[in-house]
Amino acid sequence: MSMQPDVVFLDFEASSLGKESYPIEVGWIFASGGEESHLIKPAPSWTDWSAESEATHHLTREQLMAKGTPHDVVARHMLDVLSGHALFATAPSWDGHWLSRLLRAAGLPRHALRLQDTDVAHTDAVSLILRKAGVPEDTLGARAKAILTEARLTDEEEGAPDHRALADAKRELRLWRDVQGRAEAYANSLGQRP
Repeated sequence: MSMQPDVVFLDFEASSLGKESYPIEVGWIFASGGEESHLIKPAPSWTDWSAESEATHHLTREQLMAKGTPHDVVARHMLDVLSGHALFATAPSWDGHWLSRLLRAAGLPRHALRLQDTDVAHTDAVSLILRKAGVPEDTLGARAKAILTEARLTDEEEGAPDHRALADAKRELRLWRDVQGRAEAYANSLGQRP
């Protein structure tokens, strides 16, 4: 039985935003259902820490050492669960850095999993719905941009992200569903014109 690829929103929290930063928490949610979150016990060579970042995510290094899952166990589990799916993150350069760091520390290929920008997931979803509704290509881009802008403004009104991995991944899934709902509403309105 082959598994259908799914859309997955993923987020990391990290020790800092510095060059030596490393992942301390990962969370993901599948569009079809299913979610996970893991505190990551740092690898022995991971010593970077920022009090400013700690004040943002409210996780301490002591918590990670006491309650975190070893980094290599998390990395292998991610590979088992997420391989073959479309993985999206809001900051793929940062999240990709932390994913790469996690995989390499576990002795796995650093590109074993690849992240795309959530903007790609949102744009693709809206464009697909508008194309199916027969929106002409010459106006599709502008209409898609308007729908995405409206959805993002609504999302921003919810306030700042939680800065916890699973909560932030769930927020991206909600936004993805919102842009699809807005695109479908627009598509339906086209059919109601006289």
